[in-house]
Amino acid sequence: MQLRYFGTDGIRGVFGEPPMDAAFLRRLGYALAGYIALRSSGRRLQIIIGRDTRVSGPAILSALSEGLLIAGHRVLDAGIVPTPAVPESVLEHHADFGVMITASHNPPSDNGVKFFDQHGLKLSEMAEAEIETWLGRVNAPDTIPALPVLEAIDAVEPYRMRRNLLLPHHALANWIIAVDCGFGATGATTPEVLRRLGADVRIRATEPDGARINTEAGSEHPQFLSALVHESGARLGLAHDGDGDRLVVCDETGSVVDGDEVLGILALHALRAGTLKNRQIVATVQSNLGLDRALASAGGHVVRVPVGDRQVLHKLLELGASLGGENSGHYIFTEISRCGDGLLAALQLIQVLRDTGRPLSALRREVPLLPQITANVRVRVKRPFAELPLFSEALHAAESTLDGRGRVLVRYSGTEKKIASAAGGTSADGIGTIARNLKAGGLARVGCRIKSPPAILVR
Repeated sequence: MQLRYFGTDGIRGVFGEPPMDAAFLRRLGYALAGYIALRSSGRRLQIIIGRDTRVSGPAILSALSEGLLIAGHRVLDAGIVPTPAVPESVLEHHADFGVMITASHNPPSDNGVKFFDQHGLKLSEMAEAEIETWLGRVNAPDTIPALPVLEAIDAVEPYRMRRNLLLPHHALANWIIAVDCGFGATGATTPEVLRRLGADVRIRATEPDGARINTEAGSEHPQFLSALVHESGARLGLAHDGDGDRLVVCDETGSVVDGDEVLGILALHALRAGTLKNRQIVATVQSNLGLDRALASAGGHVVRVPVGDRQVLHKLLELGASLGGENSGHYIFTEISRCGDGLLAALQLIQVLRDTGRPLSALRREVPLLPQITANVRVRVKRPFAELPLFSEALHAAESTLDGRGRVLVRYSGTEKKIASAAGGTSADGIGTIARNLKAGGLARVGCRIKSPPAILVR
């Protein structure tokens, strides 16, 4: 389903440009009011809105709320919170809808909105299509009456308290943990929760600085976390993106642990404990094939879905499974929360370390990854691949080379203007050749104007 405004995770763009300009956002709020009211028998609605630290957050909150308030509904302002705190607040306050204003891991110039229904779940594509239909039907009134002031709620402390209950009191006494919050929404949550559990927390980028969110900090730049682990002698390092739904981890040596290794560690531990429902996990098509092998060797199974944590969640619920995630750092534990949550994932991983008594550097060796190379290209226009014959030729050649011994994945990012490709298989030399061919014969000549050269990363 091709939507005009929605990507893989809500609506996102450069603030001040459509669709992230005030006029569109006000109309979006008005359209949301109509969409939700249709399902609520005409009663007055209650909508909870949170945001990350971006400078543009208050302006978006104002424009979006205006559209909702004009329609006569009640808006509760959760302030600066991690994304997972919003759906939990929706459930706590018996609200009708939740909105998180964030562009997640994107740069400070971007912003966006993520939506949650009354059950705290991200919207389906069908629901997003309905909202786009409403956007095509409505225009917010030109004359604005005197609107009520937004009602503030505390969504931070309830979120912290729920996370503190996941580990015993003082469970982290004598632990040194390095934390990088990327100048985002987790600065008031992750360090404080760990301190309440007894940890000695060494921090960086915890200030709520929206002008620097995700800039040389956080999950997008783990080298800084790695340095902090080295300097502090930490047992592990934790980094979040701007809205806190991602987790990137460093082991005690300062080495960055791949997201598929983290998912594998969690899954293998649950398998051995007999707590992994249906003995299966859900991962996306981008996860490393080594994850499948590691789970299979322990009697487990990996189910694959398209990219996006929403896709992971919906499949988890369909299967009745309990664990899933993306190698980008999204992890979902359906028995605790139904939203990607970087702090929750960190606490679950810490529990594995406590249960096993083993360092993270040893645990990750149980999930040996196969050679995989990614190549990303920023573009100005997302042209259909069918219109790019040179690219199609390079892709066909890559698939022929693998001949069933690996795979090639190519897609446009749903949150940024870029082509993301990955090649994985059993031969490092073969995968390296494929990546070079894709770059030379395909990605570098896709018929789009390239804003930055391809970045080739080997893992």
